[in-house]
Amino acid sequence: MKDIIFSNCNLLDTVGGRILPGHHVLVVGARIQEVSDRPLKAGQAATFDLAGRTLMPGLCDAHVHVTAVEADFAKIERLSPAYITARAAQILRDMLNRGFTTVRDAGGADWGLAQAVEEGLLIGPRILYSGQALSQTGGHGDTRGRGEAQFPHQFPTVGTLGRICDGVTEVRRAAREEIRKGAHQLKIMASGGVASPNDPLGFTQFSLEEMQAVVEEAEAAQTYVMAHAYTPRAIKRALTAGIRSIEHGNLMDREALHLLVTKQAFFVPTLVTYGTLIREGRESGFPPAQLVKAKGLHEQGLAALEAAHQEGALIAFGTDLIGSMHRHQSQEFALRAEVQKPVEVIQSATLRCAQLFNLTGHLGVIAPGASADLLVIDGNPLEDLGLLQDPERHISVIMKEGKFFKNRLS
Repeated sequence: MKDIIFSNCNLLDTVGGRILPGHHVLVVGARIQEVSDRPLKAGQAATFDLAGRTLMPGLCDAHVHVTAVEADFAKIERLSPAYITARAAQILRDMLNRGFTTVRDAGGADWGLAQAVEEGLLIGPRILYSGQALSQTGGHGDTRGRGEAQFPHQFPTVGTLGRICDGVTEVRRAAREEIRKGAHQLKIMASGGVASPNDPLGFTQFSLEEMQAVVEEAEAAQTYVMAHAYTPRAIKRALTAGIRSIEHGNLMDREALHLLVTKQAFFVPTLVTYGTLIREGRESGFPPAQLVKAKGLHEQGLAALEAAHQEGALIAFGTDLIGSMHRHQSQEFALRAEVQKPVEVIQSATLRCAQLFNLTGHLGVIAPGASADLLVIDGNPLEDLGLLQDPERHISVIMKEGKFFKNRLS
């Protein structure tokens, strides 16, 4: 792999939240080797003059389902794993083409899919996968209808959102099994959800002891737990158990928010999914009986984001789109911008995600030693966040680990 120099760029400093004009960046192999405000030379390096374009880190999405090839999770679990993988390949490619170089999968992806991307067999962002999310019987990961007795997959495979486990012993075994399969983090379902048939949003799921057991297993394996949780009661129980990352959180109240800030846990709103579900869910195949649960969640999610922002919570970028609705991923930027400044939204999709993933210094920054995940933007996204919402027009370069996946410069 040839060394690469990006010269004469406006470097987006995510740490300082500013543009640094007249900078130069040397990429050697898969990493950034040098960043300077003076011209760089490096043997036979290929030099790309950005002529004042913005160079920024690749984007991260902390809540995706890359195997959610259909909007109905129950249907996905009855599909062939080979078929799911083939369709997930297109979802992954499209995510990378939007500038997302790292995604955290919140249930469904497995080690094989992540390895295929890592080895270049599939084109897409690196996948930090949770494996199958842990769900109690009748919980958010239990997709059975009321008349179904048997879970479709006794042994969960790629595409299966969750695995059912009840009681501390079963929960520990399930957590250890996902860790054995290489999960980068664990996920539990701590409340009811929209995309499940039998659990209203207000349901709390798993006992405190069960959640604490999952946290103990994650900490023993030097990782952490993320929790699907909507209501104040579910959020507070999850945080009390030691959960690091609260997903969705639309109904969070001040008391739950205070606990989240006190414990320095992360908040991952997923705003774009709710309005998209209301507009396109029915035609995309989302079960109508479950669609009614999405009503009002968009507005409540914006209110939760605004409150969390005002309180200085650690907010990461996530989307949670499914089926044909994945194409709206970049529209999350517009929704966040209703509450946060452009620089804060960008930091949530770079620095904050890296911190959440325990990859500070490796992702989300342009600095020596960081992964060479880089975007070249035709304009200044700190002034116009809309540039990231139309990646086909405004992103000239997409690089992951020092390899070009898009290059309009040459």
